[in-house]
Amino acid sequence: MEIPIIDIFAGPGGLGEGFSALLNPETNRRKFKIALSVEKDHHAHQTLTLRSFFRQFALGEVPSDYYEFVKRNISVKELFEKWPVQAEKAKAESLHAELGEGKKSIPNKTVDREIKEALNGRKDWLLIGGPPCQAYSVVGRSRRQEKILDEKKDERVGLYKQYLRILAVHNPAVFVMENVKGLLSAKTQESPVFSKILCDLADPAKAYLSEYRRNGIELDCPGYRIYSLVAEPVTFDVNGDPVFRQEEFVICSENYGVPQTRHRVILLGIRKDFDCQPGILALHEEIPVSSVLIGVPKLRSALSRTRDNGDIWKAALKKILVKGVLADLDKEVKQEIVRQLDKITLPQKESGGEYIQYAKTRIGYRPEWYLDEKLEGVCNHAARSHMEGDLLRYFFVACFAMAKKRSPKLEDFPHALLPAHKNVMAGIEDRKFADRFRVQQWDSPCKTVTSHISKDGHYYIHPDPAQCRSFTVREAARIQTFPDNYYFCGPRTSQFIQVGNAQKLLKMAA
Repeated sequence: MEIPIIDIFAGPGGLGEGFSALLNPETNRRKFKIALSVEKDHHAHQTLTLRSFFRQFALGEVPSDYYEFVKRNISVKELFEKWPVQAEKAKAESLHAELGEGKKSIPNKTVDREIKEALNGRKDWLLIGGPPCQAYSVVGRSRRQEKILDEKKDERVGLYKQYLRILAVHNPAVFVMENVKGLLSAKTQESPVFSKILCDLADPAKAYLSEYRRNGIELDCPGYRIYSLVAEPVTFDVNGDPVFRQEEFVICSENYGVPQTRHRVILLGIRKDFDCQPGILALHEEIPVSSVLIGVPKLRSALSRTRDNGDIWKAALKKILVKGVLADLDKEVKQEIVRQLDKITLPQKESGGEYIQYAKTRIGYRPEWYLDEKLEGVCNHAARSHMEGDLLRYFFVACFAMAKKRSPKLEDFPHALLPAHKNVMAGIEDRKFADRFRVQQWDSPCKTVTSHISKDGHYYIHPDPAQCRSFTVREAARIQTFPDNYYFCGPRTSQFIQVGNAQKLLKMAA
């Protein structure tokens, strides 16, 4: 029987998808079932609901109507009308709600009722999720010039308390909590955030005992032992609880079969009345970008702020020869630019789209994770439009990387291609954001995919100079290890945010 999961702060469902992808090798059935997902963002919730609908069907038995929707031949409304039973189950499993103590937040009693109804009496279940992490992000705190986090000014600092409250009241057998690495260095006025969180998670009822007693409710939570997924305990304390160094809670994804250098704090909690100690993830060789980007249709970027077609696009790229750019470059980079210009041809699929029919879709790594022959193409694979100036910068950085085997910093740029930003000189002097235009390397894992990818794509430039663009949603999703049949709803900006915010875990253990 599938083990139920409650997924809060679910985003588009990445962490839940990781658990759902874990199969029983004897029966080829899923080991886990998402009983309830909770997400506040409208488009992410649409994605969650659609994926829940997909999982109502046994593996290999998803109806052709789902693929007709992905191909944009029918609407999601028509899809759900064709399969009303599965659609209603999917809607019941995906709760569109905001957790916490804000004005728009759903009442705790409503959350508790939804959880009880979803579990239907089951006691052996998991709580998973990652409380919003922007407040703890090192980059975010640097941008806001914060050293001490103030819970009164930023309610996200306390959102983990909703996670804590559910542990205290509902006592799942196991929990998995994910957050950014910056959590380790974050502080409030009272204490380091991470130390406080570890203490609270070990004894979640303690934080809510007085509040619930005032309402005549007794909390009976035995507490949790907190484990790392990548290290054995340093020792055990007098209560038999495992002790780890804080940095041992950080999972460096590139070491565990994920094609990106994503470093996240992941806490595994096991209820203290269970007598077991989990194993740890097995190390895996690094997976380069090329392994997962191979086999999707080649695209060209579109041109913004001007008329766009293939000939105009090619002509725009050739302007790199007449703007005095090459005069500032060394011989090796010059030769690569000329060589790549000679190779440029217009891709058959132009700038792509929300669905592209493409019979040759393939991948060079774990095809069982990604491919679905029923798709008969690729979804969420539309290239961005770029200004002519950025087009030339993208072409330059991709050619530079081909020649020098690294992404250039601003100090490597020819003067004619430097962006007209007020802090460019600070970047050249390597004080901040010196790599604001970053090309990913074919032979290395991708840098961490974050929600910033929704802004402009400058940190996620495709390594192929002939395509001269940033990653598409599908390419970012492949780097995050989403299967190709995982359709992201909403406008493209929202799709990028969903992929960037997504948490993936269980595929590292597959």
